[in-house]
Amino acid sequence: MEFYLSSDCASLARYVSKVVYLEDNDIAHIYDGELHIHCSKIGSEDFSFRTVQKLELELSKIKKGPYDNFMQKEIYEQCETTKNVMRGRVDAFTNRVVLGGLENWLTELRRAKRIIMIASKASFHSCLAARPIFEELMEVPVNVELALDFVDRNCCIFRNDVCIFVSRSGETTDTINALNYCIKKEAVTIGVVNCSGSSISRFTHCGVHTNTGPEKGIATTKSYTSQYIALVMIALWMSEDLVSKIERRKEIIQALTIVPSQIKEVLELEPLIIELCDKKLKQHDTFLLLGRGYQFASALEGASKMKEISYVHSESILTNELGHRVLAVASDNPPIIAFATKDAFSPKIASCIDQIIERKGNPIIICNKGHKIWEQDKQKGNVVTLEVPQTVDCLQGILNVIPLQLISYWLAIKKDIGVDLPRDSAMSAPDI
Repeated sequence: MEFYLSSDCASLARYVSKVVYLEDNDIAHIYDGELHIHCSKIGSEDFSFRTVQKLELELSKIKKGPYDNFMQKEIYEQCETTKNVMRGRVDAFTNRVVLGGLENWLTELRRAKRIIMIASKASFHSCLAARPIFEELMEVPVNVELALDFVDRNCCIFRNDVCIFVSRSGETTDTINALNYCIKKEAVTIGVVNCSGSSISRFTHCGVHTNTGPEKGIATTKSYTSQYIALVMIALWMSEDLVSKIERRKEIIQALTIVPSQIKEVLELEPLIIELCDKKLKQHDTFLLLGRGYQFASALEGASKMKEISYVHSESILTNELGHRVLAVASDNPPIIAFATKDAFSPKIASCIDQIIERKGNPIIICNKGHKIWEQDKQKGNVVTLEVPQTVDCLQGILNVIPLQLISYWLAIKKDIGVDLPRDSAMSAPDI
């Protein structure tokens, strides 16, 4: 009898029809044609009983299954992929994050005087989303760089810098060029990729694999949220020795564990979003997205998706820059999507939205469930709200970006656009 070991079942599809999934703390021992599984956790009564399951991964991972296309399928897979990136790494009982891929460089990473995150496209937005929590937990300067611009500028890099390279494929040319530049400068490098055998995963000193699985759609959906979580986990792990951050770290770790179930709640907004696209949005070709703090990255990512998939002009704007020019455009009634979930900036964001309503704008507000501040305007038909669950501020962007993914998707469907093969894409097309 032959046994195959893999961290990704997709790679086994051509060889086996049955699999055994190991749980946390399991040790598999293969000897003389036999498999024995032991649980290493002290006091556990779960010794070696694991169910042999039929491998149907070729249907769920490689094929579209019940979905119309890969983009829709991958949006819905985010409940599972966010679990996968945390599996075996986030322990809610001890409030610890364990990243085995970084352990050998623990001393160098925690001595960092500066952190630089380098990426392209959607990965760049995930870095922007994670930057504030790095700054808060690590208390060191944190830069986020577009890979191509970073190389063009010949940025100053020092030995005590930590450079984090984020890429869905691990083969992004601009990001690899930036990596080679940092290696020459003798900085410590971390790779955050989905493909474990990719160039970035091989050339960096250490790294975190996002375990997202195949993403055949051109639009980055599940990879964005997985990268976001991976970066937050790195910030939690690197700051573990800071006593002053213990309570904040506990709050974030506990919130991480329920993100997958909260994503499922957000996906229940799809019928409302379909109706919204059909009745209010599909006739427009210009959109404004407003965000502040953690949600500016959500606005950037949402605007990018709408351009890429829906073929509309979309612009992301910092809410506090809502000056004369933006308000003048608002009075012409382009759809305005505002992120107004509860955080330190909520009162100021609410004030900006009120200004839009006063100028006869009809904003679409992404807010938390039970947030009643716009209830009267909603009843008058002045606003539409998309309510998402509330979580800790540094993770709220994971939930907030999903309605934008759905809006981009359904706008494209209403316009008869092939979402898996958008025109003029710089990325390779999936094998559909």
